[in-house]
Amino acid sequence: MAISMAAFTVNDTIVKIASTEMNMGQVMLIRGAFATGMIALLAWHRGALSNPRTALHPMVIARGIGEMGATVFFLIALAHLPIANVSAVLQALPLAVTMGAALVFGETVGWRRWLAITIGFVGVLVVVRPGFEGFSIYSLSALSCVLFCTLRDLATKRLPDHIPTLFVSTTTAIIVTVCGVFLVGPMGGWTPVTAPGVLRLAMAAVLLLFGYQFIIMAMRTGEISFIAPFRYMALLWAIVLGYLVFADIPDLPMIIGSGLIIGSGLYTLYRERVVGKARPAAETTSPAMSPDGI
Repeated sequence: MAISMAAFTVNDTIVKIASTEMNMGQVMLIRGAFATGMIALLAWHRGALSNPRTALHPMVIARGIGEMGATVFFLIALAHLPIANVSAVLQALPLAVTMGAALVFGETVGWRRWLAITIGFVGVLVVVRPGFEGFSIYSLSALSCVLFCTLRDLATKRLPDHIPTLFVSTTTAIIVTVCGVFLVGPMGGWTPVTAPGVLRLAMAAVLLLFGYQFIIMAMRTGEISFIAPFRYMALLWAIVLGYLVFADIPDLPMIIGSGLIIGSGLYTLYRERVVGKARPAAETTSPAMSPDGI
């Protein structure tokens, strides 16, 4: 899990560097093309593309819309905010999914978890700082990403078992890549790319698949209640890489807010284990707690 979180965060770092050379629509298109090719080849090899009509299933479409919106808002936030700040806001995703499952699917959530969710979102407000000096409008983009990720993960939870995971991933990759095609113009037009720039985005795509491979290994061999807390290492990696690559130093509100978010998330995991939920929120959310980006 720790290696997986490192791979995802290094991918985010590469994408943030790429944002200085091209707009995010172009990033979505180029990185998405590499990732789509790799994931589609893997899906074809494993026979997951045998029934393409399942792409029209409402939950597959809903998941694709959620992933598309999440990727757009995530990349916008990543281009304009410190990587650690974006990562901190995204740590609230398991809390948002728990709340969404209660409100949309009627799942039982006790007062302790509701309190933890409330504290977690207070932590998000501390990081975002609406109305205070240091607030950035792009923080709302990170919050929008969390909302679209919640839609994606709730849709994922309702996917029929007969639809292969690799088929869903391939469909998602195509949707996100096509979205990038349409965003290149509105976001400033096509910028000539250099060989190093293309190579970096190809490496980012490989890191995404690398991260997912390690997360699958962790999920298959370890107990979810033990593994899930290691997701929060993504924030540690983001802080370290933000400092080393971009010279970003987290301020006090960001540290306090992150502590509230992580503490409430860990407590929610603990309560879900106590009440014996078959599928804790941490398992229904995507491994990176951020958009697949593929």
